[in-house]
Amino acid sequence: MILGAIGIGVGFWKAPKTIEDVEKIVADSHHGHEGAHVEKVAHDTEAHAVAVPAHSEDTVVDSTKANVTDSVHDAHEAVDSTSVAVAPVADNHDAHKKETVAHEADHDKEHAEHVLHQLQNKPWAALYVACIFFLLISVGVLAFYAIQYAAQAGWSPILFRVMEGITAYLLPGSILFFIFLAITGFHVFEGNHLFVWMNPDVINPEHADFDKLIFNKKGWLSVGRFLATAAIILVVWNWVRFKFRQNSIAQDTAEDNAPYKKNFKLSAFFLVFFIVSESIMSWDWIMSVDPHWYSTLFGWYVFASFFVSGITVIAMITLYLKSKGYLEHVNTSHIHDLAKFMFGISIFWTYLWFSQFMLIWYSNIPEEVTYFVTRIEHYKLPFFGMLALNFIFPLLILINTDFKRLTWIVVMAGIVILFGHYIDFFNMIMPATVGDQWFIGIPEIGSLMFFLGLFIFVVFTALSKAPLVQKGNPFIEESKHFHY
Repeated sequence: MILGAIGIGVGFWKAPKTIEDVEKIVADSHHGHEGAHVEKVAHDTEAHAVAVPAHSEDTVVDSTKANVTDSVHDAHEAVDSTSVAVAPVADNHDAHKKETVAHEADHDKEHAEHVLHQLQNKPWAALYVACIFFLLISVGVLAFYAIQYAAQAGWSPILFRVMEGITAYLLPGSILFFIFLAITGFHVFEGNHLFVWMNPDVINPEHADFDKLIFNKKGWLSVGRFLATAAIILVVWNWVRFKFRQNSIAQDTAEDNAPYKKNFKLSAFFLVFFIVSESIMSWDWIMSVDPHWYSTLFGWYVFASFFVSGITVIAMITLYLKSKGYLEHVNTSHIHDLAKFMFGISIFWTYLWFSQFMLIWYSNIPEEVTYFVTRIEHYKLPFFGMLALNFIFPLLILINTDFKRLTWIVVMAGIVILFGHYIDFFNMIMPATVGDQWFIGIPEIGSLMFFLGLFIFVVFTALSKAPLVQKGNPFIEESKHFHY
């Protein structure tokens, strides 16, 4: 966490503050390419000189002098014969040249300002990707926990305390995330341009930055509505998590199943609320960084990504605790079921990815296909690499039934899945916020380290606060003896 916080600070400190900083960065980059080009030309010239025979040197020089002399003589004759005719055109040519230079200067300045916004966004975007990814992992686990209660599942109660420990991150994660949204919405820091629709100039018809498409969506894309909706969603999620945990602890000493029944009813309410809130969340927090683009599948797509990540985290923490001598009743059948969910939701995610991509790419409507064109042109490695990590690898490894029972296979697959879906969120956020100025640097690594460290600290602290096995759950004995 400390190293990550230092990395985040360094990322913001090194971000350019003015257009002059950007011009210096571009100039340094240009000189670097120019130097490489000059060096290559010098090398080619030297190689050509070596290839010329020594005895022909005088002949080449004499021939060159003759050619130059003739060319100069012809040029003088041409100038003398046309000097009168060219004179009137000179003024028009100079004026056109000055106009062209001025236009290029304005274009360069506009481009530099655009690059400045992108580079200033870079540490903010890196922070945002890490912040929302770990928050949604805890939300995914909370949804999975609620599904187990609603389905009255008999295999999973032995894992409930692990799920409760992971969902403990929801509270600190929500606080940090909402602070981030508020800072962005109220423009606390000048260099934060993550959500372009939050700029009041884009909905001002008299301003040069006016955007008609965003203007037509201003009824939904407003800072007040955005923050109010986020607050309601986060408060309800955290309240549900608090009641789940409270009833779970109460069931340990209860004389009847009243706390369990409360969680059963609460899970039904939460799943209905979650379906709606998850869609709104995905539109607001992720899709609106691309306010010109939309997809009717996007809510499901985002859900599949963080849902499989949450299940993967359950499996990996369970295996870790098992390796340390805890959770003695967890067996290979429990791990096999978790691995089945990891495999199944990975395939579900792929189905949604392909459905969204294929329909948009095939229809080739400019305002829709631009979303993927940008990512394929500028994010080729993370875009196609993410597809391999999230589909091909789980398909080849976890399709085998026996492999789902092997600890090292499940852990290896889990690491790949988590990394792949982190890149998935990277692909969703970065192209719209930093464009082609992306690279994996200190802000990205620092943000990942900070939130990963915070996540591990909160989760394992919560796991130490209560027994790792529920005592009064009516299905706990069935779960302890779960074999097939």
